[in-house]
Amino acid sequence: METALAILVGSLFAGGLYLLLRPSAIKLVIGLALLSHAANLLLFTAGGLVRAGVPIVKDTEQPTQQIMADPLPQAMILTAIVISFAVLAFSLTMVCRAYSVTGTDNVDAITTRGK
Repeated sequence: METALAILVGSLFAGGLYLLLRPSAIKLVIGLALLSHAANLLLFTAGGLVRAGVPIVKDTEQPTQQIMADPLPQAMILTAIVISFAVLAFSLTMVCRAYSVTGTDNVDAITTRGK
């Protein structure tokens, strides 16, 4: 299962980097979203994939040899989701504003109009 997720993470990173290098600003935003999804999936995979018990239980309910899931990667992913959503909303706002001012979403044309 980790091999399939590693291939998926690699392809998400590759697709995100490819879209970041495109001249369209909308594709740049989609590339940012793909990179954030790839980073979240990488954190999830690095945390270990186990079918384990819940991480927080009362001591009386917990068997002595039960493997427990690590809650730290899940908490890091939740934080990363919030941060990536904020970055995505900010970048979409910037792209919309740049399009309304310049009339194009081509990144090269936007940078040359300012000169």
